[in-house]
Amino acid sequence: MIAPASGIDLDDAEQLIRGDHRGILRSAASGGAQFRAVATAVAEDVLAPVAGLRPRAVLLVARSGGGAAAADVAAAVLGPDLDVPVVRAATLPEWVGSLDLVVVLGDDAGDPELSGAVGESLRRGADTVVTVPAEGPVGAAAGTRALTLSPRVPVVIAHRFLHHLAASVAVLGTARPDRCARWLGTRDVAAGLTALADRLDGEALSDGPGREAFRNPAKALADAMLGHDVVFAGDDAVTTALARCASTDLLSSAGVSAVGVGLVDVLGAPPVAGRTGGAAESIFHDEQIDGPPPVAPRRVFVFAAAGDESVVRRRMAAVPDGELLLAAPGDLAYAGPDADERTGPDSADSDPSGPDPSGPGSAAGAGPLIAQCAVLAVRWQSAAGYVAAACGAAQWSGLQGEPG
Repeated sequence: MIAPASGIDLDDAEQLIRGDHRGILRSAASGGAQFRAVATAVAEDVLAPVAGLRPRAVLLVARSGGGAAAADVAAAVLGPDLDVPVVRAATLPEWVGSLDLVVVLGDDAGDPELSGAVGESLRRGADTVVTVPAEGPVGAAAGTRALTLSPRVPVVIAHRFLHHLAASVAVLGTARPDRCARWLGTRDVAAGLTALADRLDGEALSDGPGREAFRNPAKALADAMLGHDVVFAGDDAVTTALARCASTDLLSSAGVSAVGVGLVDVLGAPPVAGRTGGAAESIFHDEQIDGPPPVAPRRVFVFAAAGDESVVRRRMAAVPDGELLLAAPGDLAYAGPDADERTGPDSADSDPSGPDPSGPGSAAGAGPLIAQCAVLAVRWQSAAGYVAAACGAAQWSGLQGEPG
């Protein structure tokens, strides 16, 4: 159960900022900056060698963390829209050769498996792109022959999912610009990523510590998690990957455990035995007099694409305590009364150069599915920061430390 500490007020912006010693909230607000950094790299022609490339296959090689989650999302969202196979792998397959495009994603520059994959891919003559930090064994293996899209924005490691997602979109969009127009609304990858970065900045403003909880999507999400056992679920491959990434972020940021599974697993799970109203255990509780302590209720947060909202809501009807997480402005549960501000005449949704409504997984006002995934990531990362503050974990000085 996510048990809040006493004396924490999520509407006290000064208290939240002062107590965020690890920089989680600032890092969560850097999603737009991460996309903009990748856009800058594209504008600098870092990916020029793969422009217009039509490989035999695209390999997304990642082992764990944000790189693995981004590879799963990119393969599920962008893969079906390409005219070449997109293969998700943890190691480099033996059949990879000079006709293939290999993208190696990860956060550990000392990972021997990733460094081996980079070196072997280059040895076989494949076009190779690396999103791992340019240092250590991976950086040495990449040398000057691989194309590097290393992180440029300092964030906590758990928040690098957005960097890897932006890099994946940039590589595939540069190689297949005709498809990029469906994902980002323009054949210009840098311009499309910049427009999406602006939308993420808007989400970060809505999720900021200075905005009250009743109109703050991230604070509302964090408040809904407190006092419950949390389960994140997805209805398909894309949203299930988001659910697993969200559970990892919550553990890394707030030190509390949550499960990331498919919705079908939730529907097949038995109810919580001894379920109670969810009140935290009293300090005066005596098991010999009062009986066993109360069991925390389970609350399920289901990620869904805006275009699948009605279908997922019907499937969720059997979940006793479920909340739907959408990136669409019509997300009444968490978008707040200012949702219309993000879809006005100056927003990316109404910009002619913004996301094309006909893109995969798109819905009116929500944009393509890849944009929805990025918006949801900013939201859950901010929510994890508020949960950390509420549980007293924001002041812990751990291995991740403070970004910067």
